[in-house]
Amino acid sequence: MNPAMPTLLYIDDDEGLARLVDRGLSRLGFHVVHAAGGAQGLERLQQGGIDVVALDQYMPGLDGLETLERILALPHAPPVVFVTAAQDSSIAVTALKAGAADYLVKDVQGEFIPLLQVAVDGALRQARIQKARDDAEAEVHASRDRYAALAAEREVLLREVNHRVGNSLQIIASLLHLQASSSTQDDVKAALTNAMGRVAAVAQVHRRLYTSHDLKNVLLNQYLDALLEDLRRSAEGNRMSRLTLKAEAVEIDPDRAVAIGIIVNELVMNAVKYAYPDGAGPIHVNLTAQGEDLVLSIADDGVGLNVKTDPRSTGMGQRIVTAMATKLDAGVERDPGHAGTRIVLRFRRASRPATKSANAAAS
Repeated sequence: MNPAMPTLLYIDDDEGLARLVDRGLSRLGFHVVHAAGGAQGLERLQQGGIDVVALDQYMPGLDGLETLERILALPHAPPVVFVTAAQDSSIAVTALKAGAADYLVKDVQGEFIPLLQVAVDGALRQARIQKARDDAEAEVHASRDRYAALAAEREVLLREVNHRVGNSLQIIASLLHLQASSSTQDDVKAALTNAMGRVAAVAQVHRRLYTSHDLKNVLLNQYLDALLEDLRRSAEGNRMSRLTLKAEAVEIDPDRAVAIGIIVNELVMNAVKYAYPDGAGPIHVNLTAQGEDLVLSIADDGVGLNVKTDPRSTGMGQRIVTAMATKLDAGVERDPGHAGTRIVLRFRRASRPATKSANAAAS
């Protein structure tokens, strides 16, 4: 048998008509297999190799509609063309609703065979189209599943990376804290404390990321709260009992969060050192959203501009604040109306896209 020749199972108890169908469709390129009843037809289908079924309605035992129901319940059932001598349109409607691919009325002389060939060709074509559609949908679902698996794996890896980086940075910050606590030289203690705060600011971002459901953004209020708690535990913590935070729940990308954290660390430490020469005092960190902009302020009620610059100051903190503000594309202002010192930064939630001219200059 030609492997390209479709195999038709003709289920009908009329042996003479079955021979006519066999001769007629064989000349038209089909291999015809005959089953004399519904049960025999179902048994032959279980053996496989059937591409399409032509099914009579009136047969002893299982009739056509009962046989159709059982055929369509089979896995990978072939298309079925319903064939009957009855002119009752209700049978046609019932068969089509039940899942038959087509319906036609037969005659005992076999004149319906050319129509059967057209119906069978149409049923096979529709089955091929449906299979192609099902295969495409299955591939889409498989691709989505693969993408989801890769995304889940990537998320696990990113969490692990953030976890390890955060832990490593925290160890470094703890070592700096121990070294600062054991130092007897004030300038060394101050330098180590400042370095510890800067490392802790970065470590907190990674800690936020591996404990968050969102690996792409950091909630600034939670981040700043944890950062200020780290500062309270620092070598200067005994002077930060009145360090307060008021911040809105704003999401921001990790790089910008790091810059914000380092700025807060530097300005808070600056206030601790210089705002209250005679002891501790209140320091307020405030973050508000204004449209697409964020406004960050660090304020104290200390001596303000009347303070003299400490001769031990290297100006490193100011340079770091300026560098981080540049990274945020932030405006930095001192509030002249505030009694102590109040530094205000305004910047956008998201970084501005690079302009074409800037890209061209960079290239």
